[in-house]
Amino acid sequence: MSTKPKPIATAKHPEPGVPLIPFINWRGLQTLYMKEVKRFFKVQLQTVWAPAITTLLFLAIFTVALGRGDRQVLGFDFNDFLAPGLIIMAMIQNAFQNSQSSLLIGKIQGTIVDILMPPLSTWELLVSFVAGAVTRGLLVGAAVYLAMWLWPGVSPVIREPWAIVFFGLSGMIMLALLGILVGLWADKFDHAAAVTNFLVQPLSLLSGTFYVIERLPELARTISLGNPFFYVIDGFRYGFLGVADGPIGQGMIVLTGINLALLAACYRVLSTGWRIKN
Repeated sequence: MSTKPKPIATAKHPEPGVPLIPFINWRGLQTLYMKEVKRFFKVQLQTVWAPAITTLLFLAIFTVALGRGDRQVLGFDFNDFLAPGLIIMAMIQNAFQNSQSSLLIGKIQGTIVDILMPPLSTWELLVSFVAGAVTRGLLVGAAVYLAMWLWPGVSPVIREPWAIVFFGLSGMIMLALLGILVGLWADKFDHAAAVTNFLVQPLSLLSGTFYVIERLPELARTISLGNPFFYVIDGFRYGFLGVADGPIGQGMIVLTGINLALLAACYRVLSTGWRIKN
């Protein structure tokens, strides 16, 4: 009675059921991240330099209108007070635009399947999308920061580097995760534009970028303290000025909690294929 010999497992051809990628698909994660970076970098005039120029126009308008004379805020010239807020505002807005546009364009053009079919876990998808959005935010922020050194009367000197790193990354991650949720939810560009126009921009403009909340009425001050964008901008500005308009410790706790909640929500909707799998 002859017996069929058992197949010999080799390193190239493991037995059925043995995972080829047992832990983290580093190559797949890197590939998707590079795809995200190349996607916005191919049109860098629109995705990097245009936001930087727009931010400098804000600086020009407000310094001319309000920054003349000896006007000071928190003990600093108004120009120096304004610059850090404009930098981080440009960074977080572009992080949001990158993640939501990537998913939305993929859904509309039908290329979302190129992301769903490869052997990438939910965590790997999240890390790649967020890292790509943060990269775009960092490039925009660096462009604005360098340009501001050429602006007369502005000296964005770094005093607390840890605050710049923590609040800058926290703000970009928060908006990148929000962008993922919006990109999954939206069915057309009008939906994403509505979130940008009625949520992201108002919250960022009414977050203490151009003023200090201590001068606001009590009700407006309380509302500002409930705005997470305020903590991002105030904490980032603290890294340049060494003086804060609000409680720095409270801001760190609030942003950490929001990011954890958004991360859990993004993981849930991506893992279930909400609005991207039929």
